Amino acid sequence: MKVVNPSKRRAAWNVRAKSNELRHQEMIPPRKAPTNRRNRHRIEWLLCLLVAVQIVFLNNCQATGPRPVTLIDGESQQIITTEGHTPGEILEQTGMALADADQLLLDGLPWGVDQPIPGTGPRTLQIQRAVPVTLSTPDGPRVLLTAASTVGAALREAGYQLYAVDFLDPPADSPISPNLSLAYRPAQPLDVSTANGSLSIRSAATTVGAALAQAGLALQGMDYSLPAETDPLPPDGLIRVVRVTESLRLVQNTIPFTSEFIASAEVELDQQQILQPGISGLSVSRVRIRYEDGQEVSRQTEAEATVRQPQNRVVGYGTKVTVRTASVGGTQIEYWRALNLFATSYSPCRSAADRCYHGTSSGKPVARGVVAVKYSWYLLMQGQPVFIPGYGYATIEDVGGGIPGTPWIDLGYSDNDWVEWGDWVTVYFLTPVPASVPYLLD
Repeated sequence: MKVVNPSKRRAAWNVRAKSNELRHQEMIPPRKAPTNRRNRHRIEWLLCLLVAVQIVFLNNCQATGPRPVTLIDGESQQIITTEGHTPGEILEQTGMALADADQLLLDGLPWGVDQPIPGTGPRTLQIQRAVPVTLSTPDGPRVLLTAASTVGAALREAGYQLYAVDFLDPPADSPISPNLSLAYRPAQPLDVSTANGSLSIRSAATTVGAALAQAGLALQGMDYSLPAETDPLPPDGLIRVVRVTESLRLVQNTIPFTSEFIASAEVELDQQQILQPGISGLSVSRVRIRYEDGQEVSRQTEAEATVRQPQNRVVGYGTKVTVRTASVGGTQIEYWRALNLFATSYSPCRSAADRCYHGTSSGKPVARGVVAVKYSWYLLMQGQPVFIPGYGYATIEDVGGGIPGTPWIDLGYSDNDWVEWGDWVTVYFLTPVPASVPYLLD
């Protein structure tokens, strides 16, 4: 009989057991997760029930033992031990009452009078008593009863929406005290237009200038605004800013010379000769130029200095009379002056007057051979014999209205032989030369 070592026998049993375990695992497939819908709904219902039980437990489990509570009411402070579960129960226990506008703080947080106090540890319950404050607004004064701790909180509690640019005195973070006076002016929306575009802002300033300064658009130097910077904010909220600049410029100006006429025996009659040329003068002026939004709007001369005086032009008008002969239209004449004049014609009843005039200024009757000139010429040349091509011989005996700015002569006719004229013609002034020659004719 063969004897087997006990240790080797146990090792063989372990190997056989391990082999059987592996074979068993290979034969049995892995269990799948339950997919039955009814089981899944049952599990979800149990979880919801567990959560609900926890919520009810947390809400209803109150401390059953006494707790220390520090009560603060204004300057009064006391510590009590109470089993009260809400601020209302604690206040009822201490005999304290709340007005309608009073507020409660539990450990510094707003708390309802019937709101349960969680936990069992010490608490601080503070009563903020409502106090009257006077609020002044653009709509008039009103009294607020508030338990808020700050000015800003009191206004928000009263329904005011505060903006950073609103005017509020004292500031929003100031503490509330009884009978405090508040000044509140809400910011107004404004549309500011400049040369670079428009900008929408809000401002509680009292004037246009202050509102622009708050928005970083302060008027500088000669800038101006519409409305003016001292005016109150416009009801329509529209403000225009005009940027103004000025520049100084030195400007050279020409001073024109004048002409001086002197008689010259070396120049023939009705001719002119420049004896001395004119020289323009020069002045320098300081001009201030104003620009609005980059566009020039005005110029103003502030000072002017003459750098060079003008020198007059000297013109010699002729006084040298020369007698000449000529054959004009087959007629031989001797003349001392010839002028190019615009000729018209008239007769006693064709003088553009209100009635017929048969006489002339010299007393002679209106007829062929009588001519009229303007009054200044008539005074110098009345009775002067002339010759007009196409008309013939005549003498200056009458005065006419003439044509302004045009050298003119009016040829006389009777009503029976009147011929219409309206053209330029050379008028020859016949000898003898008068003793007093009109050298200059206007």
